[in-house]
Amino acid sequence: MKKSPGDFAHYLSVTNDAELWGVGVRAGGRITNEPGAIYPPAGHPADHAFDWEHGRVLGAWQVVWIEGGVGEFAARRGREVERVEAGDVIFITPGRWHRYRPAARTGWSEHWIELEGPVPGRLTEAGLLPANCGVLRGLDAETLRVSIGGLHAGIDTRGEDGGAATAAAGLRLLALLAGGNRRRDREDAPLVRAVRRAERLLDERPRATVSMPALARELGVGYAGFRREFKRRTGLAPGQYLTRLRLERAQRLLGATPATLELVSEAVGFSSAFHLSAAFKARFGVAPKVWRKGRSAD
Repeated sequence: MKKSPGDFAHYLSVTNDAELWGVGVRAGGRITNEPGAIYPPAGHPADHAFDWEHGRVLGAWQVVWIEGGVGEFAARRGREVERVEAGDVIFITPGRWHRYRPAARTGWSEHWIELEGPVPGRLTEAGLLPANCGVLRGLDAETLRVSIGGLHAGIDTRGEDGGAATAAAGLRLLALLAGGNRRRDREDAPLVRAVRRAERLLDERPRATVSMPALARELGVGYAGFRREFKRRTGLAPGQYLTRLRLERAQRLLGATPATLELVSEAVGFSSAFHLSAAFKARFGVAPKVWRKGRSAD
């Protein structure tokens, strides 16, 4: 099949961009698949090519933006397929089986990018990105175009700027996808609403003695599910989150006011200056008095 103007596929050798910046690009391209044409088109490396019958498993995150046309997607063998339309993003997570293809009657045009690095993994652990392959909808097309275009440019230049521009484009893309995932997860679900309300209440009540099971009851949800969803979305259990809030406020007070450690501990909800000092050092690596003095100019 003759390649359409503007179509390409680039695959990078190993770089340290992902380790340095937290996110890097491994591969990317643009495909225009004409109606009735074989998909994927000829020329894909064996480790990226696949057919509908067998599907595929990748070792990295892949984002496939469908610019035009329609098709279908499946994330489970033998399950009903999902319709994919222009504007949708097929989001592929590492180690998960999947398959997708354009409809024979319409074909489609796609822009794709393959990412690696610890940042996508951390966002997945926090529940901001899907843990499983899926379709994200309602994303801003121009932001997608700019972000993916920046990543494609990073492939072309092979990170001549040290990978900074590629990492910035990758982070913009991940932020956009995280917004789409929140909509996909239906933010009006009771547990999600409870977690968001709990974050606000804990912010407002840093000094209060808080029973987390009682807080869950106040919010109208069971504690086990509340704790699980809270940790999924924030990375911390509710009690750990409250302690982190208190320590960060203590850090600000110590750096900006002459208040004694005793007054600071009372202001942020610690039982004593001793407990605040121990927790502060464990969190920030220095004692409160050392933090307050700051670093002398060299």
